[in-house]
Amino acid sequence: MTDKTVQEAQALCRWTPAWFQVAGGELAKRRRWFLTSENSEEKQKRSLSGKTTEESMRSELAKPRPKRHRPRLKSWPFTFSPFARACARARARARARARVQTPALSKKKPDPSYQGLVQPQPEHSHSSDEDFDGVVQADFSFFDPKPSDFHGAKTLLQTYLYNQEWDLSGFVDLILEQTTVGTVVKIEGDEDEGLFALVTALNLYRYREHKCIMTIKDFLLHKVRQEKGVADKLSLLLEEQARDVGLLVSQRMVNLPPQLLPPLYDALFDEVSWATEDEPTEDLRNSFKFKHYIILSKIYVLKNVEQKRKLSNNSDEEVIIYLKLEDEIFHKLSSWSFCFPQQTQQLAPHELRNYRSTGLIMAVEADKIPIFRQELASLID
Repeated sequence: MTDKTVQEAQALCRWTPAWFQVAGGELAKRRRWFLTSENSEEKQKRSLSGKTTEESMRSELAKPRPKRHRPRLKSWPFTFSPFARACARARARARARARVQTPALSKKKPDPSYQGLVQPQPEHSHSSDEDFDGVVQADFSFFDPKPSDFHGAKTLLQTYLYNQEWDLSGFVDLILEQTTVGTVVKIEGDEDEGLFALVTALNLYRYREHKCIMTIKDFLLHKVRQEKGVADKLSLLLEEQARDVGLLVSQRMVNLPPQLLPPLYDALFDEVSWATEDEPTEDLRNSFKFKHYIILSKIYVLKNVEQKRKLSNNSDEEVIIYLKLEDEIFHKLSSWSFCFPQQTQQLAPHELRNYRSTGLIMAVEADKIPIFRQELASLID
């Protein structure tokens, strides 16, 4: 627009200049003119393609509704869970012994102030990356699941049914397709978009015809078949009451900062509550009105019963080690639970040589979730 054109326009009506930022990263200044008053005769003169100037401006300035993004979380370091910390201590002791036996290596012992974390190597060290166990600062964010998360989610869920052969890909697809309820955790700005955690709740009746859900139900029933009382309760939840039952799935990396757990579970249960009001159909809204949750997890239990009794009286060693600290709260609040021996090809860490890898099935009433959220927040704080 030339200066002459501007002067002619200003002679006809009154304009207000405005400045805006050009998209794409370049900052530039452009002038846009907005009409504030115009009589009907002038509107007819300035009409373009059958539209008034006001209508043209409304169309030009119309913008798509901004999408709702999850807020970026506070920056947390990669800390260790109690289980991972025990493993780190064992590795630190082994490396300390190796340093003493090998003159070529440094004989400096790990600093106890690291609380089980191996002290980082100096920058000039030539050791490989796999020997680095230091604390790394990372910015984590919560996201809705999406198809591109498939491989990351599949990796996290690889051992969900232990060594069972089943339709894991189909199970991952169900989780990623349910975007209204479910959260994945990633590092902010990570180009690889690797997943560090996922949590969701799937209605067993809604997905009852999917092969992966059928396999999970058969797996659970098979494990409790010898305990008739538990088998009857589980069968009731999986069949007659399936409309009100959610399969709570929570998988994550061992060294995920525990400070993320309260907001992660808050996000899940808040979304469940919102879905009962915001879903487009009544069937979908009802599918999130859970009365019970079924949780499948993994723990470590001492092998020797007599040893359990001795340790329960006076020992720093735990009878049960929960790989996920929230499972201890779920276990306490569960209406019933069942443990079963787990067949696994993974070797247990040396410090767990007296423990047996054990599967854990829990049923938790939805009414207990507020207590769970409160106790989890108190435990982390």
